[in-house]
Amino acid sequence: MEKFYHGSSVLFDKFDLAHALEGDGKVKFGYGVYVTQRYSTAARYAGSGAGEHASEHYVYTVEVPEKTEDNHIWCSRPVHPSIVERAAERLGEDIPQEVCLQGKLFRKYIGNKVIGMTGTPKKLSSKATLEAEKAASAFLVSIGVEMLLWPLAQSKPDGDQNRTIFDDNKVVITRVDLVELDDDVRLIPGSEKQVK
Repeated sequence: MEKFYHGSSVLFDKFDLAHALEGDGKVKFGYGVYVTQRYSTAARYAGSGAGEHASEHYVYTVEVPEKTEDNHIWCSRPVHPSIVERAAERLGEDIPQEVCLQGKLFRKYIGNKVIGMTGTPKKLSSKATLEAEKAASAFLVSIGVEMLLWPLAQSKPDGDQNRTIFDDNKVVITRVDLVELDDDVRLIPGSEKQVK
């Protein structure tokens, strides 16, 4: 397991994807639990979206599955060949090479195929509804893909990263801190108080 962080304006004991859209209401990086390697970034997320006007902000320290060679896709990097092979076998058809060049295209393509959409590879990989995003996450988990990765800063693609963990049962809370944020929604250093 690896240590990551999650920010929220809500106190809870266990992750539940039934509440996935209660944060900022988006699934830009897939349907799942969003975590980050940087504590201060999680604190910032706790104060954005639905938490913007909340009086309390929490940072969850969590354990998530370790990244292996073929259990993840990168948002803007080519998909590992064994993942493409497993997906093609499960779908019963070849996957166009152009959608395998970036994980985000691959994820949307898979989701749209699973829900029965038809069209060109470009059409199927350009947008995905919430239904398609949920289908993509379930499909990816079924072939052993646990997460989507993207860099915290685009200027440092190999630096700290964010992840979407597709299965909420694979995210284990180990600590929760109540934090204070300044007017720019940044963590006030030293404000962290452990809740549990």
